[in-house]
Amino acid sequence: MLRVERHRLGLRVYLFRRRIHEWHLGLAVLTADALAGLLGALAPVPSLVIALVGVWLVAKDWPDLTPSGRDATAWRLGLHRRPLRLRPSRRLDDVPAVAAVGVAVVAIVDLISAATPNVSWRGHVLVDLEPIAVMRGAHALAVPVSFALLITAYYLYRRRSRALRIAFVLMAALTVVNLVKGLDVEEAGVTAAAAALLWASRSSFYVRHEPATLRSAVWRLPLLLAGVFLASLAAVAFAAPASASAADIVRATGDLLLWQRAPFAFHDELARTGLAIELTGLLALLVGAYVVFRPLAAPRDLPDPELRRAAAELVREHGADTLSFFKLRADKQYLFNPDKTAFVGYRIEGRVLMISGDPIGEQNDVENLLPVLVQFAEEHALRLAALGVSPEARALFEQAGLRALYMGDEAIVDTERFSLEGRPIRKVRQSVSRLRKAGYRTAVSELGSLDAAVVSRLEQVAADWRRGAPERGFSMAMDSLRNPHGEKTLVVYASDDRGVIRGFLHFVPTYGRDAVSLSFMRRQHETPNGLTEFLIVEAIEHLRARGISEVSLNFSAFGRFIRKPSGLVEKTLGRVLVLGDTWFQIERLYRFNAKFFPRWEPRYFMYERRFGLPRAGIAALWLEGQLPKPKIRGRHGTARV
Repeated sequence: MLRVERHRLGLRVYLFRRRIHEWHLGLAVLTADALAGLLGALAPVPSLVIALVGVWLVAKDWPDLTPSGRDATAWRLGLHRRPLRLRPSRRLDDVPAVAAVGVAVVAIVDLISAATPNVSWRGHVLVDLEPIAVMRGAHALAVPVSFALLITAYYLYRRRSRALRIAFVLMAALTVVNLVKGLDVEEAGVTAAAAALLWASRSSFYVRHEPATLRSAVWRLPLLLAGVFLASLAAVAFAAPASASAADIVRATGDLLLWQRAPFAFHDELARTGLAIELTGLLALLVGAYVVFRPLAAPRDLPDPELRRAAAELVREHGADTLSFFKLRADKQYLFNPDKTAFVGYRIEGRVLMISGDPIGEQNDVENLLPVLVQFAEEHALRLAALGVSPEARALFEQAGLRALYMGDEAIVDTERFSLEGRPIRKVRQSVSRLRKAGYRTAVSELGSLDAAVVSRLEQVAADWRRGAPERGFSMAMDSLRNPHGEKTLVVYASDDRGVIRGFLHFVPTYGRDAVSLSFMRRQHETPNGLTEFLIVEAIEHLRARGISEVSLNFSAFGRFIRKPSGLVEKTLGRVLVLGDTWFQIERLYRFNAKFFPRWEPRYFMYERRFGLPRAGIAALWLEGQLPKPKIRGRHGTARV
C-alpha cells in the first residue's frame, strides 16, 4: 500500500502504486483546513497557520505541477530546484534562512519567559527540588543568553559555521535553564528541537572564519568585557544614591549589564543611568559577536611572478576568446584549479567576487575549476558574479548556480569584408579622406619595438584624453601600456602633417584565431573631428595586411534593445536608453560602432541568487570605473570603503 524508494532527486513516496507529491499533500492540508473551518472545529489562528503550511507545500513543489518540470527538480527543505552539475547539492541548504528566523523566535520566547513570573504550581514543585537562589540565578542567566542567541541569529542567516556552534551551545544551555528556572517544558522542547534542526543542517553553514580570531578572542573578549564593566561601574558609582555601599554598586552594575533590576533606583537627571548601562552591555555583546563571527578574509595580495607566468601561458594556449588577454592586467587576482590547468581572473569589491570574462583552460579543466571557485566563495562569504561572459561560458556558469543578464554586444569587424565603398559608409569615407588630405598618416608597430620617446608620447596623448581621470576598465581593457605582457601587442598611431602623434589605438592578441581586441582608443581633444574613424579604418587595413581577419572594437551596452528589440519590454528599454543618451552615451556608442558594420556577439553579466543583481551590479560599476566609489575621510586623508 505504501512504498518509499530512494532517488537521486530525493525520496519518493507511493500510495497504492501512485506517486504522492508534496503538492498533493498541500492540497489535502488545504482541503482539510477548509472543511474544519466550515464545521467550526478550528479557531481562526490555528486555521490560518495550517492554511499557510498547505500553501507552502504547494508552492515549494510547483515545478511538479507542469509536465515540463515534473521529476526534474531535487527535493529541498525550501523551494525545489533543478540540480546543478557544478555546484554542491545540499538538501537542507535553506535551513540557515529558516534557522535564523526560528532561532530569533526561540530567543524572544525565552527572553519573554525569563522576564515573566513562573507558573505557580511549577514554582512550588521546583522549590522542593532546588534552592530558590538557583531558580533566581537561572532567571537572571536566561536574559543575557537569550540576547546572545538573538544576535547569533543574524550570523546564522549569513551561514557562519562558528555561529552554528555557538548557537547550538546557547540553545543547549537555554534548554537546561528553562527547566531549572521555572520547569518551562514547552520553551525547553522548542529550543531543543531548533538545536536539533541546526545540527542536522550543519553542512549548510560553510563560511569559515579567521584562524587567528579564536586565539585573539581569548584575550580580546575578556579585555572588552573588563573595560565595559569598569566603565559601567564608574557610571553607576557616580549616579548611585549616597546611601549605596560599594557592594551594592558592584551588584547593581552586574545586574544592569545582565538586564536585571538594580538594588536601588537612580534619581533626577541621572534617572536613565540604568537604561544606559543596559544598552552598553548590549553594545558590548554586538562588538563581541563581530569579533567572533568575522568570516575568513579573501586574499588581497596580487599574484606572484610564478602565478602570472602560469596565467600568461594558459592565455597563450587556450585564450581563443577576444577578452582572454585582458586577464593579464596587473590588478587582477587568479584562482586556479588544483592542477593549474585552468584559472579565472577576478577582483573583490563589496564582498562580490567579480570574474573577468570566461574561465581559461580546456573544457574539462574549467568544469573542474568551477566547483573549486564556488567553494572558495562560500567559505569566504563572497557572492559570485562574472562580467563580459560569452554564450559558451554562460552555460557553464549557470550550472554553477549563476543567473544570466544580457549586458550588450561586442562589435567584431571582418577585415576581409570591410570596405569603404558604398553609400551606407559614405560618412566614414568622407572623414578618412578629409584627414588624409590634412596630412595625417598612420603606422602600426608592436609596443615592445617602440622607443621610449614614442611610448612617452602615447602616454601623453592618453593623459590628455583622460584629463586627469584614471584609466577605467576591468574586463575589456588593459590597465596600462607598461604592462609586462604587452610587448607583443599592437599600436596603430596617427601623426599630423608635422609628424606629431595625435591619437592611437592599442590592440591585444587573441590566441587560437586570427583576431585582435581593441584595448585603448585615445586622441588629443583638439584634433579634427573624424580622427577616431580615420584611425579605425587605417587600423583595419594595417591588420588585414598582417593576416588578421577579425577586429573586436568597442563594447555596445544593451545594443540589441536599440538595434533589434524583441517584445514590449525590450522596446521600452530601447526608448529609455535613447532618452538617457545625454547622460550615459549608450546610444551614441552603439551608433559609432554600427558605422563599421560589425558582427554583433552578445555578452552576459552573471550574478548569484534571485536578489543578488543590485549588489553585483554596483560592484561591476565600481570595477569598471563607471560609478565613483564612496570614500571615508579620516585623520590620515581619505580611504576607500
